[in-house]
Amino acid sequence: MANKKSYLGEFEHLVLLSILHLGDEAYGVTVRRYLKDSIDREVSIGAIYTTVERFEKKGFITSKKGGATAERGGKAKRYFTVTALGVSSLQDTRIRLEKMWCKLPVIAGLGD
Repeated sequence: MANKKSYLGEFEHLVLLSILHLGDEAYGVTVRRYLKDSIDREVSIGAIYTTVERFEKKGFITSKKGGATAERGGKAKRYFTVTALGVSSLQDTRIRLEKMWCKLPVIAGLGD
């Protein structure tokens, strides 16, 4: 049974998947852009950072600062990496969603 600590909502699921897809290039702006490009979802940068803060507290990701750059006004990028716990949570969420979809009767084109 999933608890609040490991349960992923839709947006959380999407952010973790984006970080995995981006690999070494996963930081706030690229995650935001990836969501826009891949699923056409506009997301504020604040929503991204609120979510990754929560992920770090739960142990789903780690982050590290890159070097400061002049084009960013001397500010460093904060890069994200999904941990084994984060991957496990993604897998658990996927399994639960697939179970729900598989049990759905064929109604209006949904289900098997």
